[in-house]
Amino acid sequence: MLPLFLEQTINGIVTGNIYALTAVGLALIFGAAGVVNFAHGSVFMTGAYVGWLLITRLHLPFVLSVIGTAAACALLGMLMERIVVRKVLGSSELAPLLATLGLSFILDQTAQLVFGPYPQAFASPLPSAHFTLGGATVSLLDCVILAITVACAAGLWALLRYAKVGWAIRAVAQDRDAARQMGVKVEAVSRATFAVASALGGLAGLLVGIYFNNITPTMGFAALLKGLVAQLLGGMASMPGAIVGGLALGVIESWGVALLGSSFRDLFAYAILIIVLLLRPQGLLGGKRERPPEPMTGTLVNQSHPVRFPLPLSIALIAAGALLPLVLKDPYILQILVNAWLFGLLSLSLTLVSGTLGQISMGHAGLMAIGGYASALCALRLGVPVVVSIPLAGLITASLGTLLVAPTFRLRSHYLAIATLGIGEIVRLVILNWDGLTRGAMGLPNIPPLSFAGRLIVDPRSLYWASFGLLVLVAALQGVLVRSSVGRAFKAIRDDEKAAASHGIGPDRYKALAFTASAFVAGIAGAFTAHMYSYINSETFTNTTSILGLTMAILGGLGSVWGAVAGSVLLIGLPELFRGLADFRYLVYGLALVLLVRFRPSGLFGID
Repeated sequence: MLPLFLEQTINGIVTGNIYALTAVGLALIFGAAGVVNFAHGSVFMTGAYVGWLLITRLHLPFVLSVIGTAAACALLGMLMERIVVRKVLGSSELAPLLATLGLSFILDQTAQLVFGPYPQAFASPLPSAHFTLGGATVSLLDCVILAITVACAAGLWALLRYAKVGWAIRAVAQDRDAARQMGVKVEAVSRATFAVASALGGLAGLLVGIYFNNITPTMGFAALLKGLVAQLLGGMASMPGAIVGGLALGVIESWGVALLGSSFRDLFAYAILIIVLLLRPQGLLGGKRERPPEPMTGTLVNQSHPVRFPLPLSIALIAAGALLPLVLKDPYILQILVNAWLFGLLSLSLTLVSGTLGQISMGHAGLMAIGGYASALCALRLGVPVVVSIPLAGLITASLGTLLVAPTFRLRSHYLAIATLGIGEIVRLVILNWDGLTRGAMGLPNIPPLSFAGRLIVDPRSLYWASFGLLVLVAALQGVLVRSSVGRAFKAIRDDEKAAASHGIGPDRYKALAFTASAFVAGIAGAFTAHMYSYINSETFTNTTSILGLTMAILGGLGSVWGAVAGSVLLIGLPELFRGLADFRYLVYGLALVLLVRFRPSGLFGID
C-alpha cells in the first residue's frame, strides 16, 4: 500500500510540475498585463509540435530542442502581444480574453491543417533508465521534468529579483499607470512578459508530449484549463502560488485516479476550480484585493445605436425565411440552414445573458447537453412523446442550469467567465462518467425522431420548418421580454449593478430569471438536436460549441435578437455554402472573433 501511495505521489509531483510551468506563465501575464490569456493552451500545443519537429524530424539533441522550443514559443508570444493583445488592452478586461480565445482557435486550426487531426507519436529522446525510491519507480524523464521546472522557477525568480526587466515587470504588475509615469516602457515590458510566459508554456507542452509519447492539435485546451485551475488555486497573479497550485493539483489528481479511476481525473480539477472561485477567488497565496468590477456589456464595448427593424420588415423577413424551402430544393443546403437555426437558438440564449444582462457565459454547451439528454431519456425510458419531452427538457435544463450557475452570481469579470466554462466541463464529465444513466462514452442511440401530431419530422424540408418556427417563436418571446420592465432591469444591472441595486433592483433575482430563460432556450436547442440526429454522447456539445455561440452573439451585436440570428447564419452557413472553406471553418471563427473585438466590438447590428 505504501509503495503505491508513494508512486502516485511521485506521479502527481511530476504532472504537477508541468501544470506549474503552465500556471506560472498564466500568472506572469495576468500580473503584468491583467489578461487571462486563453491562447496559452495553444502556445502549449505549439511547443509540443515544435519540440516534436526538432527531435523527431531534425534529430537535434534534447538540450538544443528545449532551447529551440522555448525560443520559438517566446517569439510566438511576442507576436501575439504585439499584433492582437496590445490593440485591445484598456478597452475592458474581457476584450483581451475574447481576443486570445479567437487566437486559440486560429492556432489550433492551423496546427490541424499543417499536421493533420490525428495524434503524432512522440518517442522520448532520453534513455529509459529507472530506479526505485522507497519501493516506487522513478524514471529519468521524471527527474528531467523536475530539474527543468526547478531551473525555470529559479531563473524566473532571479530575473524578477535582480534584473532590470524583472523590476519593470514587478512595477507594471503593481501599478501599470504609475510605472508608465516613472518612465517604464510598459509596452516593452508587456512584450517581454508574453515572451517569457510563452517560453514556459511551450516547454510544458514539449514535456507533456514526451511524457505521454503523443501529441494532438487539440491538446492545448485541456492544458489551459489545468493551468487556470493551478493559477486560481495559488492566486491569479502569484507566481509562487502558481507553483504551489500546480503541485497540489497534480498530487490531488493522482490520488483521485488511484481511488476512482482515470476517467475522473479532469472532474477533480474542475471541482477544485469551482470551489476555489466560490470560497477564495484570490487563491491560497493571493492578496486580499477586492475583485475587479464586473465589466458589463457597457464596458466590454463602446455603446452604439442598435439597428432597429420595423415590424413590416421583420414580418417580410420571417415570411421569406418560411418560404425558402419552396425555392431551395437542395437537401444539403436545407440541412445547413437547420443547423444555423439551432445555433441561432443557442446564440439567442447567450445574447440574453451576455448582452442584455451582461453576464459573459462560456459554458452554455453544458446546458444544451442537459436538454439533449433530458429529452432523450424521457422519450427512451419513460415513453414521453417527443412533442412533450422537448419542452419538458427545457424546464429541466432551466431548473438544473440555474441551480448550477446561481452560486457564481457574485463573481465578476474573468472569474465568472472561467466559472461558467468550468461548469460546462463538469456537466460533460458527469455525463461521461454516469454510465447507469447516460451510458457513458457509448452515448444514447436510437433516440426517437422528431414528430408532431403523429407525423414524423425527418426530411430536410420538415426539419427546416420545425427549427425555423421554433427560432421565430423564441425570438419573438425574447424580444417581448427585452422590451418589458424586466428587460429594462436586466440592462440596468448590465450598465451599473450597484446603481441598479440602490434603486431597488435585486441583482441576484434578475440574474436567476435571465439564466432560467436562457437555460430553457439552450435546453430545447439541445433536445431538438438530440432527436434530429437520434444519437448523442458526451462529445456532442463541447466547449467549442459554447465559444462558437458566443462568437455569433458578438458578431450580430450583443443584446440584439436579429443579430443573434444573423450571426448564426453567417458563421454556420457561409463556410458550408462555400464548401472549399469547410476545412477552415474554425480558422474563420477565430479570425472573426479577433477582428470583431478589435475593429467592430458592437457587432453588425450594434448593442441593444
